[in-house]
Amino acid sequence: MSTHAQRERLLLADILEGAGPDAPTLCQGWTTRDLAAHVVVRERRGDAAAGIVVPKLADRLERVRAQYATKPYEELIQLIRTGPPRLSPFSLKQVDEAANTIEFYVHSEDVRRAAPDWTPRAIDPLFADALWVRLERVARMLGRRCPVGLVLRRPDGQTVVAHKGSPVVTVTGEPSELAVFAFGRQRAATVETQGDEDAVAKAYSATLGV
Repeated sequence: MSTHAQRERLLLADILEGAGPDAPTLCQGWTTRDLAAHVVVRERRGDAAAGIVVPKLADRLERVRAQYATKPYEELIQLIRTGPPRLSPFSLKQVDEAANTIEFYVHSEDVRRAAPDWTPRAIDPLFADALWVRLERVARMLGRRCPVGLVLRRPDGQTVVAHKGSPVVTVTGEPSELAVFAFGRQRAATVETQGDEDAVAKAYSATLGV
């Protein structure tokens, strides 16, 4: 039985393949080739991937990612499809599910929503719940740089605090849309916001995400 992460991995690979190497993404300055290289490096080059969360290592990460971006695009897609090497932590089913389910979903939307004719993806309730569980676990990290209080709320009223502060902005939407918002793609997310107008503006311009 496939996991959410495995399904999202294959879907991301298909979306990247269909878009081609030069399509735009929601990741500023990155084409689909750049995004594919990022995904591969994150799973296969742990020595460089630490730069995602350690600012001092960010330059090294970018150098390695740029090197991988010179590989044939088809090779990058295949590396994503086949998954990480056996010795990678991501090869463990539990780690893959915890770390990649929401990551691959957001990156798929990075490609889909950058296209002018994109349409919303249908999200089944089980996957929505899976995204919400993972969002609850990482919300504080994603919202740590928000200059105002930030609360994420599902339509059914379930909430998670992404950042403590005042004034507070409450962002309401489906888990899939809240994930897009919290990962720093605020303008691309279909959500409703409540709060002081200036605070809402700050939440939309904040550097959210990893």
